[in-house]
Amino acid sequence: MDAAPRKSVVVSAVNIRKGGTLTVLRDCLSYLSTRKDLKVTAIVHRADLCRFEGIEYIELPWSIRSWAHRLWCEYITLGRISKKMDRPDLWLSLHDTTPRVQAGRQAVYCHTSFPFMKIKMQDFRFDAKIPLFALLTKYAYRAFVRRNSFLIVQQEWFRKGLSDLTGFPEERIIVAPPSFVNSSDPSPVISSEAEKSLFLYPSTPDCHKNFETLCEASALLEKKLGPGKFMTVLTVSGEENRYSRWLKSRWGGVSSIEFRGFLPKAELYRLYGEATALVFPSRSETWGLPISEFLPTGKPLILADLPYAHETACGASAAAFFSPDNAQELADLMEKTVTGNAVFSPVAKAVHKEPSAYDWDSLLNILLG
Repeated sequence: MDAAPRKSVVVSAVNIRKGGTLTVLRDCLSYLSTRKDLKVTAIVHRADLCRFEGIEYIELPWSIRSWAHRLWCEYITLGRISKKMDRPDLWLSLHDTTPRVQAGRQAVYCHTSFPFMKIKMQDFRFDAKIPLFALLTKYAYRAFVRRNSFLIVQQEWFRKGLSDLTGFPEERIIVAPPSFVNSSDPSPVISSEAEKSLFLYPSTPDCHKNFETLCEASALLEKKLGPGKFMTVLTVSGEENRYSRWLKSRWGGVSSIEFRGFLPKAELYRLYGEATALVFPSRSETWGLPISEFLPTGKPLILADLPYAHETACGASAAAFFSPDNAQELADLMEKTVTGNAVFSPVAKAVHKEPSAYDWDSLLNILLG
């Protein structure tokens, strides 16, 4: 008896080059490389970023030159490629936009949470690309969204928000929490009690990361307690871009703030072990990886009171939340942490409605039907 023909899957990811989206792409293709029952084609910027055995690659390096090139690629070039492929069974776009292609089914993995961020005027001053991207993504999510059989998100709040934004039915938006367990990652080694409290915020120097609220809270707390009682460590140097230079020019004189700069993973995990608490004031995240990395320490989390943080912190033994624009509220939480009077509460584990998927196998089973 002849074997059943292999189903064909196309993964388009022409704009993915770094960060969490690249991790998702690599995880996806790593899994698909094990599926001998599937014929898999990946359309990417550069194949060497995500090369796995058994995957066919199409490289489109020009697609990243500008948003105009990206849109031309999504709505014209990929359509032309799909016509030559004899209608693949599934076309999975891993980066937010719905391409105009011919396929049995389409699905889009939605990463970008910027459309749900409260934009500030100073965002245009520090990096106009971020607020403009937030506005553009609202329209990109809506464009041709009805062509999809499913959308994929990482958190429950994102499912609700995306459905409201696009009109796409919630019952066809899959919540697929990412797995950040990596055997190569070091384990935080919990150090003995330090002489002073250490607050850690590991993040990139982007204006939506909201370092200014933590910096101002640290300045307020130093003014009240005096220097030498605590230290706030930031993983920016103050030299990377306009935003980080502004941060350092305004709060560089606060002795309780250390602009340490980028940290290798081993050094970052060492600091996780030494830190008294993780502070995470970011105004917009799809997930918030440092929260997940810090959770195994069992130490307190001081987080922006936003939906992403509540979901990422699920299962935490000790967490407190503050308004991301209220430096005084954050300073009060930090003071209570320093003095041992803080009240932290556990965060219940998440319960997701269907459809949901917790690994690539179950996700592909839904997508392929």
